[in-house]
Amino acid sequence: MVRQPRISILMPTHTRVDVIGIAIESVLKQTVDDFELLVVGDGCAPGTADVVAGFRDDRIRFFDLPKAPYFGYANRNIALREARGRFIGFAADDDILLRDHFELLIKALGHGAAIAHSQALWVSTDGIAAPFMTNLEMPDELSHFMERKNTIPASCFLYRADSLPSLDAWPEELPAAADWRLWQRIIRENAKPAVAYCRQPTVLHFSAKWKRSRESGMGQLASMLSIADVADWWPAELRVQVPSGQPEQQAYSDLLNANPEGWTGALRQATRDLIARLAWDDLQVVRPALKAAGEKSATMQAELVAARAETAARRARVQVAEDGWATADNEVEAGRTKIQSLNNRLNETAQESACLAAEVERLADEVKRMRASLAWRVHETIERVRWGRNKAS
Repeated sequence: MVRQPRISILMPTHTRVDVIGIAIESVLKQTVDDFELLVVGDGCAPGTADVVAGFRDDRIRFFDLPKAPYFGYANRNIALREARGRFIGFAADDDILLRDHFELLIKALGHGAAIAHSQALWVSTDGIAAPFMTNLEMPDELSHFMERKNTIPASCFLYRADSLPSLDAWPEELPAAADWRLWQRIIRENAKPAVAYCRQPTVLHFSAKWKRSRESGMGQLASMLSIADVADWWPAELRVQVPSGQPEQQAYSDLLNANPEGWTGALRQATRDLIARLAWDDLQVVRPALKAAGEKSATMQAELVAARAETAARRARVQVAEDGWATADNEVEAGRTKIQSLNNRLNETAQESACLAAEVERLADEVKRMRASLAWRVHETIERVRWGRNKAS
């Protein structure tokens, strides 16, 4: 009789032969041991099969498949067609699951949800852990998740196998983010509340090697790291020293294996303390600073508006002055034209006067010549006679 495990756990792998053993170990040490682990080799690196076989655990089923397109979603469907569990989980080949991970997620699903997710601690390449606090039970965060962006690692999810018509539901045609699309589909196609949130960190999520990024290419983690780099209050449990040449997964795994319950408890307490400190700083420092900056900005904005109004008024006054000068310039020009016209007329009059004077002088000479002539003397004598006769009569 074929065993029907409670959980089928999907673990795809491609090139992480260096840490997949740590990821498998974290699954095998779960407090819920009724599971099957489907390790899906997607054109995996040489040596991967040897690491998997080295565990000698009949709960592990290895699918050594050639590379499928993109992130190998088609190969995940091949494995899921053979899954037998009532719940479907996911475990990345470079993540670490805390030992009660599936126990807590199954408990979260106990209230009737189709899919549950837990909190993740994202770990930088130099060993600093920071919580991602997305809660899909909150309507606004669920809306952001459904419409804009996913900030929850796939390892955080567990869903009911009967939440979709078939198990092989990974969209194979997508080049990336098929996990996000799968979670969205489950939430859309199941009755509300379709999703439940486990309010504890249960996953250590590490930066994928291919990203070559300290903060896994996540802006939120980069912001957290910028705080951790300068804050002396950042919890020691969330700042693990990574020996040179060793993967950060090994450093965290060593701490977990040395004291599973004690270290897990300290890690979660440190996470709660960190969240509380971030909230305290936000209320006591950041928000007052933002408020003060906002008030200063409002004052400066008012001053800017006043300055712009004064500038506009000055420009208006300058324009009036310029218009006045333009009018004055026009009047001056008109005056100059009139003066020039008068000057022209004066010159013409002067010329006419000169001509008249010359004519008078010419006539005077002519009269003088006439008076000196015999004719004039005769004329003058006759006139005197006439004048004397008239006067006597």
